Amino acid sequence: MTGDSTSNAPAADPSSATPNFSGHPWFLPVSLLVALIALVFVFYDGLEFMVKRWESDEYSHGYMIPLVALFMLWQRLPRLADVTVKPAWLGLLLMLVALAGGALGELSSLYTIIQYSFLLAIYALAISILGWRGSWVIWAPLAYLIFMIPLPSFLYNNLSQQLQLISSELGVWVIRLFGVSVFLEGNVIDLGTYQLQVVEACSGLRYLFPLMSFGFLIAYLYQGPRWHKWVIFLSTLPITVLMNSFRIGVIGVTVKHWGTEAAEGFLHDFEGWVVFMACLGLLGLEIWLLNLFSRNRQSISELINLDYPTPAELKSALPASLSRINPVLIASVVLILVAIPLGHSLNDRVEVVPERDPFARFPLLQGEWMGQESAIEAPVLDALKLSDYIKADYRRGSHELPVNFYIAYYESQRKGSSIHSPRSCIPGGGWVIASLTQLPMDSVSGAEDLTVNRLVIQKENVRQLVYYWFDQRGRVITNEYLAKWYLFWDSLTQHRTDGALVRLTTPVPENTDINDADQRLRDFIKDFYPLLPDYIPQ
Repeated sequence: MTGDSTSNAPAADPSSATPNFSGHPWFLPVSLLVALIALVFVFYDGLEFMVKRWESDEYSHGYMIPLVALFMLWQRLPRLADVTVKPAWLGLLLMLVALAGGALGELSSLYTIIQYSFLLAIYALAISILGWRGSWVIWAPLAYLIFMIPLPSFLYNNLSQQLQLISSELGVWVIRLFGVSVFLEGNVIDLGTYQLQVVEACSGLRYLFPLMSFGFLIAYLYQGPRWHKWVIFLSTLPITVLMNSFRIGVIGVTVKHWGTEAAEGFLHDFEGWVVFMACLGLLGLEIWLLNLFSRNRQSISELINLDYPTPAELKSALPASLSRINPVLIASVVLILVAIPLGHSLNDRVEVVPERDPFARFPLLQGEWMGQESAIEAPVLDALKLSDYIKADYRRGSHELPVNFYIAYYESQRKGSSIHSPRSCIPGGGWVIASLTQLPMDSVSGAEDLTVNRLVIQKENVRQLVYYWFDQRGRVITNEYLAKWYLFWDSLTQHRTDGALVRLTTPVPENTDINDADQRLRDFIKDFYPLLPDYIPQ
């Protein structure tokens, strides 16, 4: 009788049945653990550099990102019971792409490629286990991992320059609210007796990155309309800029009344912490206001979802398919394990740093030209992270207008150091770029292969003419993004990432012909351009 009743019962849906972990309870956790450990070995160089970047103020939140992502994942796992979990072979293909990206990053010595390839490998594992539908259920914790990856250097530098300018302008506005007379030139705040320079550390990025990650987390936990979530996340940028500008303004006021000690040491750091907590307070106030004017008001405990399943609840909710042997996951793990020895063979490759003459030997006397060197200030030098440089004013006779000659040389651009484009840096000095064109030097003897960026810059009634180009491993380049492409290509094919920025600047006084300034720079190039290969390797 019992047998008859069993045989007549409807068949269970294997996709929705309670999992039987008695068969292979070890398979998924063991396979996943092996895969993650193996991925760390494969992408070790990029991950090691990423963790070192977490030691900086801008990315100090990076240590928390994986832990918070695990909490978000734990919250979402019960939702897998609502979808069909079916491993997808596309995960294996994405894993192959991720491993190829890691190899490409190793070959090109660019850590950013390795780091994003590691992230793609994590996504590939998720698809290999859960398929598309299952992976979409946990998209938020997967996306949250992006916040642990440092920005590429050239994007970081450009963003930092722009935020410095915006924060400087708004900071000056705050200082004037307190009745203090102040003058602004780019990111230099002139208080008369004191001058404050809004350097890279004051750009606000040390607030922006952690606040954006926190804003994403709060938007994810927020139980309200979707447009509320977008407002919460996107508002982190203006909140950061406004509060950092307020901080700069307060520092300016305190320096005016109590001296430069107010902008240094403990008070500077203390103001930084106060401002960050104020940013969090404004974000909380914004959430309260959104809820206040919402049709369906909720208590804070209901508004922010901090619930998570117990292990027993999670075990009963997970789909049965997760307890089965997964051939896609097995193939992915095998692929990663095979990549370990291949990755170590790539790690043995050494970046080529060619021999060159240091700029300490660069001639200050050349033909009719006589130069006088000057030094870059320490805070600026720390931000540039260059390997060698020359900065000197050259004249032909005491009555000739000078040519400021500047070269920044980088022997390696793989570890977070990269050339700063004048198009980003010039506005930081208070200059406006009035015109920008490319100018061939085909009429200049000895420099027929040279094309330069020609800028006319202006600050009130003062004008200057600027020529600049990127001298990178035998190439003369005027386009910043093309320079980044060749940086990748030469690192891949030549194992080199060295390069230099060359910049010439000369004044253009009022009531003078700018063609005279052009001729002065052409004459300088004619006499000095042939010397550069000894100092900038080709």
